[in-house]
Amino acid sequence: MTMPVLISVQNLSKSFRSLLAVRNLTVNISAGEIYGLVGPDGAGKTTTLRLLCGALKSDDGKITIAGFDIPDYVEQARAQIGYLPQRFSLYEELTVMENIRFFAEVRGLSAQEWRPRCLEILQFVGLEQFMNRRAGQLSGGMKQKLGLAAALVHQPKVLLLDEPTTGVDPVTRQDFWRLILQLVSLKNITSNNIKEPVAVLVSTPYMDEAARCSKVGFMTNGKLIIEGPPEDLRKKLIGRILEIQGNNLSIIRQIAKADSDVEDAQLFGDRIHIRIKMGSSKGVISRLDEECQRQGVEISLIKETSPQLEDYFIYLLEEQD
Repeated sequence: MTMPVLISVQNLSKSFRSLLAVRNLTVNISAGEIYGLVGPDGAGKTTTLRLLCGALKSDDGKITIAGFDIPDYVEQARAQIGYLPQRFSLYEELTVMENIRFFAEVRGLSAQEWRPRCLEILQFVGLEQFMNRRAGQLSGGMKQKLGLAAALVHQPKVLLLDEPTTGVDPVTRQDFWRLILQLVSLKNITSNNIKEPVAVLVSTPYMDEAARCSKVGFMTNGKLIIEGPPEDLRKKLIGRILEIQGNNLSIIRQIAKADSDVEDAQLFGDRIHIRIKMGSSKGVISRLDEECQRQGVEISLIKETSPQLEDYFIYLLEEQD
């Protein structure tokens, strides 16, 4: 079954004086998809999300949200969008329930509709037991869940998330993504409603989050360099990544970078990932082993390994430079 395209962006551009923040961006996201927008700071990710929700006016291009063009039908399009910005933007002096009620009423829910819907949403995000706590007293992760609840209260078809898990602990990040993965399967939380998947566009600095997306787009300098399923992107570097462990990673990295067949060497926790020229694996392994022995550095592991999205992202940035 072909799912409808709920986010359609064609040749979108936006500049701020001499800065071209978004350059000819084209993206299409269907219901049931999570599209991860990844790129360095200043790449244009936040500007893109603000353009999509109508907070900024584009210089050129076309935006269609669930069938409504922006800016011609901006209010109708906004009614289909749930937007979670980077910074917590709810009312800290109000309780959790009061915040959700406020956004429900702003979205036009009647008195008969908002209370069951608010309770339903709070249960979904795991905040029902905190409904009487002031928002300002919540932890960072709980604030993000409250923000998500506010974005979902009117049952949007499109969800725009701008780095929603930045600064929260790993457990909360996992919980948040569990909710997002449920939303691409079910639009409505209530079992009595028709179940429709939402379309999610999320910007993230975390490669493990990008790997969970249906499709990933890499942005830099306002331009979308490449997009595709995470697995397809990682495969582009198969046979070109070596993993090394040893007792002095900084020296091993220096030795590796001096090899003519090594293009890059990056620390990945307690190991190094080395990107090599295609077909040079055996030669590089042999030379690194010999040179490390000569310098008295011990290598405990050296082998070809599956490329990570971060390997590919670093490669793309180097190619652009």
